[in-house]
Amino acid sequence: MRIADFPVPDTLAARGALAVAREYQSPAFTAHALRSWLWAEAFARVDGISGIDHELLYVSAVLHDIGTVTEFDNHTISYEHAGGHVGVALTAGAGWAVARRRRVLEVIVRHNWPRVDPTMDAEGYLLETATALDISGARPDALPEEFVREVLDVHPRGALAAEFGACVVDQAARKPDTAARRLVDGGVAGKLAANPLERVGPGSAEPNS
Repeated sequence: MRIADFPVPDTLAARGALAVAREYQSPAFTAHALRSWLWAEAFARVDGISGIDHELLYVSAVLHDIGTVTEFDNHTISYEHAGGHVGVALTAGAGWAVARRRRVLEVIVRHNWPRVDPTMDAEGYLLETATALDISGARPDALPEEFVREVLDVHPRGALAAEFGACVVDQAARKPDTAARRLVDGGVAGKLAANPLERVGPGSAEPNS
């Protein structure tokens, strides 16, 4: 398994999503988004999930945290809902049908669920599973070691632990009835620091070494 096995969708929506992410997010958050997309595609292969909408998965992964940035933050709703609505607007501009662009909202919102049933929402399951790996270190041994190292080499973690931890704490304080509060109460800062991916780099023996 290599990054080259998962080509970036060459579509208006995909290019637009990446442009928005790079313009508004920090490099660490955008790298997290791109790793999450690659982990999601890899989990689809490992878990035997077929028939997924690859463009939908890419756009949702790239924009899944866009609701945390100042320009799109919404004081009345969770950051995943705010980001999902950014995805709806972007894909409407790209000409997606109503039902499909609403799927962007669903997938982004569900990435913050404790668990998503893959038979109910395959793309939502994959993004939740992928972000759980990148943030909390869930299922660190599920993906091939060489693929994990390649992804981290191309999209390094940088200051993600500090940036995401501070961001979620802020979201939880301002919006205590949202998923951010559950993440903070669940010890997300400690999970970020202890994530095995933080210790993976060129020459590392294995993801959980």
